[in-house]
Amino acid sequence: MVRRLARLRVPIGFAAFAMALWLARPTPASIFTGTLVALPGELLRVWAAGHLTRWREVTRSGPYRFVRHPLYVGSSVMGAGFAVATARPAVALVVIIYLGVTLTAAVRFEAQELSTQFGADYDAYREGRSAPAARGFSLRQVIANREYRAAAGMVAGLGLLWLRMGW
Repeated sequence: MVRRLARLRVPIGFAAFAMALWLARPTPASIFTGTLVALPGELLRVWAAGHLTRWREVTRSGPYRFVRHPLYVGSSVMGAGFAVATARPAVALVVIIYLGVTLTAAVRFEAQELSTQFGADYDAYREGRSAPAARGFSLRQVIANREYRAAAGMVAGLGLLWLRMGW
């Protein structure tokens, strides 16, 4: 169940987004404020994606030195920004439920997979016993991790809120 939910988080996200857009009553001020909240979340995701080599190693550089799931932290900040941009408490509830359920499932699934694949190395990282790696940020890695999709999603979501103001 956890694996399935983790893998369905994107399609579930589209459904949650549609519901949020329907409930939204954005204003120029709410969109501006929401953008200011969401932008650091996307920047965190870019930083993390520039260090992440999925399923090849336990990443311990960049933001992974400080937090185990910086992509999910960034997504949560972006979700909060989107909720602010909609100017509706009901949307905040939709975002909290969506992120709470899907990201919890993703974290659990990834922990199982990483523990199986990397064993003691992942356990040491998870317990804060591993040394940080000295890898630099790579824009090529950001592109390889397809982080542009999250950035495009943020821009599209905020753009649709601008359109929503006219409905």
